[in-house]
Amino acid sequence: MSDVSMHVGRGEVVGLLGANGAGKTTLMRMLLGLLETSDGTVEVLGGPPDRERRRRIGYVPQNLGLYPDLTAAENLRFAADSYGTPVPALPTDLARYAGTLVGALPLGAQRQLAFVVALSHDPEVLLLDEPTSGVDALSRAALWDTIREQAGTGTGVLVTTHYMQEAQQCDRLLLMSDGLLVGQGSEADIIGSTSAAAVRTDDWATAFATLNAAGVPVILDGRDVRVADVDLDEIRRILADARLPATVTPVPATIEERMLVLARGTAG
Repeated sequence: MSDVSMHVGRGEVVGLLGANGAGKTTLMRMLLGLLETSDGTVEVLGGPPDRERRRRIGYVPQNLGLYPDLTAAENLRFAADSYGTPVPALPTDLARYAGTLVGALPLGAQRQLAFVVALSHDPEVLLLDEPTSGVDALSRAALWDTIREQAGTGTGVLVTTHYMQEAQQCDRLLLMSDGLLVGQGSEADIIGSTSAAAVRTDDWATAFATLNAAGVPVILDGRDVRVADVDLDEIRRILADARLPATVTPVPATIEERMLVLARGTAG
């Protein structure tokens, strides 16, 4: 992590993007004071992440931060007691799980409960580390409704996600790579000058394997093979040498492809 500076305004939803290992979770843990820096300082809410400022932050970690051997109601009561706040009522669709051990709850219900716990003390800032990972599309949409509702009350939200559809729901995006903040702004700002091409062929699996073996930044989009920041004639040559009939056409690049380029170290 090096010289990372960012701002999340009141009522703003900011998406923190990056490949696995880019430093997103490490940054969140530093903002919470759970990790110390080897150099430099961390400031949040106007100062270091001390106990008092930590009370003004809500946090949903990747592992949800719930106690699996406590019931849903006991988890909520424990959080409220920790912050010295009244115990809120469970939402209607979670109330039926009040007496159920969290470890026995469906993942969607666990994630919803993690949100309720994180919001139980009315935080000014909400840090969400891949909060919808592993749940179905309907549950993800419902959780994003919660995020937007909370932002509507003035809470600033910093959220990491691997779902590009979710990134598009953010007000602003930040892109990390190898512990550095390498881009911020709109989706177009993040993509920048990254180019892409679609490779269409009946033998898409072999095309993917061939290009990947050649060191080309390549991903799958359905059955379309996509490459990023590589000369189209070079792609055609690689496929021709492998005797793979294919069409190679330029297409608009995506954030995923920008992330791939950065992860491969091919970005300028």
